[in-house]
Amino acid sequence: MLHCERHTMRKTFGSGSAWEKILGYSRAVQVDNTLYISATAASGEDGIVGEDFYTQTKFILGKLGRVLADAGFEFSDVVQSKLYLTDISQWEEAGRAHGEVFGEIRPTLSLVHVLPFLDPKMLVEIELVAQKSAS
Repeated sequence: MLHCERHTMRKTFGSGSAWEKILGYSRAVQVDNTLYISATAASGEDGIVGEDFYTQTKFILGKLGRVLADAGFEFSDVVQSKLYLTDISQWEEAGRAHGEVFGEIRPTLSLVHVLPFLDPKMLVEIELVAQKSAS
């Protein structure tokens, strides 16, 4: 009988956000060849960036691109995307920005209508899962 042990690699990534320490979470967690990225808002150094759904979505995707790159992943590795919107009637604006990045990649997508976030200026949060092919 052959016995195989599977060693799981787990690595966490932080952004330095005060929320990470207060709430006890990581910006991203990699387990083996999969990267799970926490819901991310359009928060910049001077507060929330953008006052509309398109601008915030575009800004968030830029942040997420850097999180992916820091972990050695790319947008093309994304297999699941979740957009949390405080006004579902604005789905087309958020979707337009999302489509500009993921139009050819086509990960799974959830559009979720949510109550206001902790900061009422936050209109959108995005959560991603990326997976590299086993080589």
